[in-house]
Amino acid sequence: MVGSVTLDTVAALREARARTLGLVAHLGAADLERQVDPVMSPLVWDLAHIAAYEDLWLCHRHGGERLLHPELAATYDAFETPRAVRGRIELLDAEGARAYLSAVRERTLDVIERQGVDPVLHELVLRHELQHTETMRQAMALGGLLPADDPPDAPLEGEDGWLELPGGPFALGAGDEGGFSYDNERPRHVVEVAAFRIARRPVTNATWLTFAEGGGYVRREWWSDEGWSWKQCYDITDCPGARDGHPDAPACCVSYFEAEAFARASGARLPTEAEWEKAATWEHEPGAPGLVGVGRVWEWTASEFAGYPWFVAHPYREYSEVFFGQGYRVLRGGSWATATRVATPTFRNWDRPQRRQLFAGLRLASDPGEA
Repeated sequence: MVGSVTLDTVAALREARARTLGLVAHLGAADLERQVDPVMSPLVWDLAHIAAYEDLWLCHRHGGERLLHPELAATYDAFETPRAVRGRIELLDAEGARAYLSAVRERTLDVIERQGVDPVLHELVLRHELQHTETMRQAMALGGLLPADDPPDAPLEGEDGWLELPGGPFALGAGDEGGFSYDNERPRHVVEVAAFRIARRPVTNATWLTFAEGGGYVRREWWSDEGWSWKQCYDITDCPGARDGHPDAPACCVSYFEAEAFARASGARLPTEAEWEKAATWEHEPGAPGLVGVGRVWEWTASEFAGYPWFVAHPYREYSEVFFGQGYRVLRGGSWATATRVATPTFRNWDRPQRRQLFAGLRLASDPGEA
């Protein structure tokens, strides 16, 4: 059994690495090394950060080895070196970042052969790399560097309309039986959720254009004070992708502020994350359609990012706890760029409400009898 787990883990690590390197295989050194936007990292920073993170957790802390390049630890620590400065400091070049990845992976495999797999740490590192390939895609999208077939611009399938869910207690979060989960998904706990309605499909480009052309970006009453200030400051007048994309594809790269305004203009609201998770995991009647399009775009919720009751940070505070109570909003569901291994029904993504680089859209909710 142990041998099978080890083989599966090694195969998954190799698959993730092939995904990472394949994503940037068409790019030259200049594109890998430039910073396309201050809110994103140069792609070479992400590559070397993936290596440094793996070396820290799997070789150093799990395997007891010295860090391969201790002099690089601060440079590739996300908190020591914030995104705003990563384009202005000396980084490994493209060749050096790839060599760092390769050297660390050799060390990782040696440690696994010597002392096996830690089910938490190896899964943490694996999913960390998978999450960074999506972050890298965000930077590539801003820089016009994505391959021609990314992102897929396909229409949503399935029924439109609303799904109505009854009120009552709901067990929110990840339990012990589901294998690996992040600290912010735990512990599973019971919350009371009132009856609500949630859209079967996320908002489409065509519907977003109707909002924009109907005064969505000029009607003050639809915006929160903070959202209106942001919109005015940055002269936000449209969702760039909505006009160019397929009319029936989900609207993408919208901020929380825009999603909130759209919902208010529609006489609806954003779902809480408890409502979203209840709808996503609800056992519908046989043949009855549930939520459509989950996994096409991240979906903003009305919930602020915070720890669940009895939260315990594991294995380190900086993954989740340091972001609690800082105004971040929770997103659920995953996007076209999210690895299926990451996008579980209980996974909680989060970002600042003004961010538009995320592959994020929205799904409407309302109280019964409204919208």
